[in-house]
Amino acid sequence: MSLEVLQGQRALVTGASSGIGEAVAIALGKAGAKVVVNYITGEEEANRIVASIKASGSDAMAIRADVSKEDQVQSMFQQMIETWGSIDILVANAGVQRDADFAEMTLQQWQFVLDVNLTGQFLCCREAVREFIRRGIKPELSRSAGKIICMSSVHEVIPWAGHVNYATSKGGVNMMMQSIAQEMAVKKIRVNSISPGAISTPINTSAWSTPEAEAELLKLIPYQRVGKPDDIARAAVWLASDDSDYVTGISLFVDGGMTLYPGFREGG
Repeated sequence: MSLEVLQGQRALVTGASSGIGEAVAIALGKAGAKVVVNYITGEEEANRIVASIKASGSDAMAIRADVSKEDQVQSMFQQMIETWGSIDILVANAGVQRDADFAEMTLQQWQFVLDVNLTGQFLCCREAVREFIRRGIKPELSRSAGKIICMSSVHEVIPWAGHVNYATSKGGVNMMMQSIAQEMAVKKIRVNSISPGAISTPINTSAWSTPEAEAELLKLIPYQRVGKPDDIARAAVWLASDDSDYVTGISLFVDGGMTLYPGFREGG
């Protein structure tokens, strides 16, 4: 894969002011894409990431928008299209957790996570698809009319006690992604997911930040290391590029083998 496989393309990464979103935005910029760094909090961090992308030779801008709000999503896409003419790549990454034992989980905790993690991806995917269809294929940029990468999780298939709202949202992302991919393939719009395992980001610091916590976590990871945001970023660049042109409707697990049922390694 060449260093600038996304040269001239325009990308939007939601929830890009930290963690996986930050790494993906920077990697897309290094691959030649112009990048919108979406954020809801952390304006200073978002501007820092914009500066980093510009330093690598690509253009970038930060746009504040709550992905769970239809009017804000539409305004964000409108601003991007008015500035850069269109969009070629969407990485629907924004996500939250509001953890609780199921019997104690409030409707607000349930609804907030579903609103951001699932409805937010629906709203962004819909706006991207509308623009891809309007614009069509530009062969000088890409073989496809557009690329969507949904950020899911190993918990789209692994149940997660104490996190019912989060796991449910990610299971929904998987079926949404596959259904959109099935419907849009005829229009040469590719839709895929990345499903990270344990990645060292601010959202899960307590799971890996001490030697004791990391040792417990590694029991669940056959590859015996905690993932880094760059592991996800490299996968995103590949899925956004023409190197994966015949790939649509997949959930790419980047998890060090977490989905391999490691408890059965010694025979169960």
